[in-house]
Amino acid sequence: MRQGATSFHHTQGLARQRGAALLAAMLTVTLVATFAAAALWQQWRAVEVETAERARLQSAWILVGALDWSRLILREDGITGGADYLAEPWAVPLQEARLSTFLAADRNVAQVDDASTDTTDAFLSGQITDLQARLNLTNLIEGDKVQAGALRQFSRLFARLGLPPQQLDQLVQALRQAKASQGADSSAPLLPPTLAQLGWLGLPPATVAVLAPHVTLLPARTPVNLNTADVDVLSAAIDGLDMAGAQKLVQARQSRHFRVLTDVSDQLGASIDLNADDHAIASRYFEVRGRLRLGATMVDERSMVMRQGATVTTLWRERGAFDREPATTAPQATR
Repeated sequence: MRQGATSFHHTQGLARQRGAALLAAMLTVTLVATFAAAALWQQWRAVEVETAERARLQSAWILVGALDWSRLILREDGITGGADYLAEPWAVPLQEARLSTFLAADRNVAQVDDASTDTTDAFLSGQITDLQARLNLTNLIEGDKVQAGALRQFSRLFARLGLPPQQLDQLVQALRQAKASQGADSSAPLLPPTLAQLGWLGLPPATVAVLAPHVTLLPARTPVNLNTADVDVLSAAIDGLDMAGAQKLVQARQSRHFRVLTDVSDQLGASIDLNADDHAIASRYFEVRGRLRLGATMVDERSMVMRQGATVTTLWRERGAFDREPATTAPQATR
């Protein structure tokens, strides 16, 4: 009996040892698998971050090249001189096109088979816009005084767009305070660097959105280009011009653009006065927009450029998500 009990206890001990060894082996395998999965995830994450950063940098550099190309187009147009109108090459929008088609068209350059420079799935689009086709907010204030002529123009524009005149009064006073203080008075509103920050002057976002296609904020006083302004801006910019007259002006310039300011006067008649301070047929300030879609990455950039003869200077650039629904990225200004 004693020998049988001893054998039974020995068998139980061996079973416990085998169970403990199996459990230890299972725990070891679980730990190794967990560590391996964590290491694999970290490696995958590092690769994804590096890929996204590389795509972002590639996109940014390609957009810089697109901006340089746009400046070249404006420079070539500036060398010829004359009027700026909507049938010129700079005014034709670039619809989304595969970037490799531009490379192939340039001296038969082909796509380089290098993963670090792959542009097979890169698509580029963009547009150059005449900023002097809009009313310039800078014209409202000269020194510390409100300019009566510019105020009349903006009053007509606010009425045309159905915006309250009280908001125009608020805009003028805030703009006057911001220019007078230039940051010295902490209670005065800040002068917006771009139109996107027009809300700093107290205008509600809905009003800013309605005004955006028709107004601009330029560093100097500018006349309205009558070759490129839309009917709303034309009727606001010219004293005594109604909407029917503005539409006739647009139809007339479609068949033949205005080469000199007197061409516009001939269309309008002697009852309407034009002057070189408020009206022009050429422009100096333009906005350049570019969008690059590279795989899942999309980068937008817009810039303000100033052209003086054959010299085209970039005044500011900002990168972000423009004209997208919904907007996912806040613009980041770069100089």
